[in-house]
Order: sequence, then C-alpha cells, then structure tokens
Amino acid sequence: LSFCFQKVSGGDDEIQQLQKALLDYLDENTEIDASLVFSRKFYVAQWFRDTTMETEKAIKSQKDEDSSEGTHHAKDVETTGQIMHRAESRKKFLRSIIKTAPSQFSTLKMNSDTVDYEDACLIVRYLASMRPFAQSFDIYLTQ
Repeated sequence: LSFCFQKVSGGDDEIQQLQKALLDYLDENTEIDASLVFSRKFYVAQWFRDTTMETEKAIKSQKDEDSSEGTHHAKDVETTGQIMHRAESRKKFLRSIIKTAPSQFSTLKMNSDTVDYEDACLIVRYLASMRPFAQSFDIYLTQ
C-alpha cells in the first residue's frame, strides 16, 4: 500500500489514486468472484453520490455564512468556484471509470505494482473512514 502514498501529493489526488487501486483490484479478481463486478459498480456510484452530496452541503454552508454576515466577499465566491471545480474533477474521474469497460480498466493502472487482498482491505477501511458517518461516530457515542 505504501506505493499508493509515495506517488500521491495528497488531498483529492490521494483519494482518487486509492479509488483507482481498489477498482483495479476488483477488476483483476472478477474472474474469481463474479460479484466483484457489482461491487465495482456500487463503489463508483457511491463515490459519485458522495461527491454530489458534499458539494451541495459545502455550497449550502457558504450561503448560510453569507446570509449571516450580510455581505458577500470575493473570497467566498472564489471558494465556491474551487468547490465546484473540485467536484467536477472528481465527477470527471468517475465518469471516465464508468465509460471504461472493466477489462480495459487494467490499462489505467497507476503503476506496475498490483494491489493484493490485504492492501485492498486497507484501502476500503481508509476510504470508509472518510465517510461522514465514520467521521461523526464519536459524536454519536458521546451522546
């Protein structure tokens, strides 16, 4: 798994590299387990939905901040633009995955290394920890 982090500068690129690695692992093992085709499609759809929801929440929170301040700053407009740009780049990445047939996906590998089962489990755990429920679990426990 360390090779995934060595080539990544951080942020959204890190997430996309991990998503690519996981999807590549699923694609390579579809011959062993046909249900992995469904899993691959599920992950792509879930990540697309998450991107849409995160963008809507970020824009809504900015609008709420603008209305409470009473003035509209150029910095906020720039931030909204950045949010939209980041969301569009994520969606573009996921659309490219959707358009790519599973058998062709192996040509999109990030490098020559392959992800094994243990690395795939770590990637899934890491990506799951980034989801809103996992991040707010401590709040639910304290309440």
